[in-house]
Amino acid sequence: MNLQIINGPNLNLLGKREPEVYGDRDFASFLTAMKLKFPLANISYYQSNVEGELINKLHEIGFEADGIIFNAGGYTHTSIAIADAVASINSPVIEVHISNVYAREEYRHISLMAKNCRGVIAGLGLASYELAISYFLG
Repeated sequence: MNLQIINGPNLNLLGKREPEVYGDRDFASFLTAMKLKFPLANISYYQSNVEGELINKLHEIGFEADGIIFNAGGYTHTSIAIADAVASINSPVIEVHISNVYAREEYRHISLMAKNCRGVIAGLGLASYELAISYFLG
């Protein structure tokens, strides 16, 4: 099973950025642990702070990946273009968030892309990604 994790803006700073919100673990060590825990999954990873690059990645892998785990960061709440890109591909997408976006600022309560996703997992820290992987592996 080929799974693609895509992280959006500022998620390259995990482990450094606001540890009280996002935790103190960097994504590289978490990804290594996930690859060991789920050896039947071929897990690829991509991160960009640039909206167009995220859209290009969705277009590139969105017709061949068995599943996409996507944390669009702040673009979740602002990017119609990313929502349209998710809607335009065949691969199922799970939207994930590390923080509980519903316990934060009101503008974070709206996801423009959620209606185009298979599901949404939020507020469980990095375990949100692990749950999405488990879902795809059935």
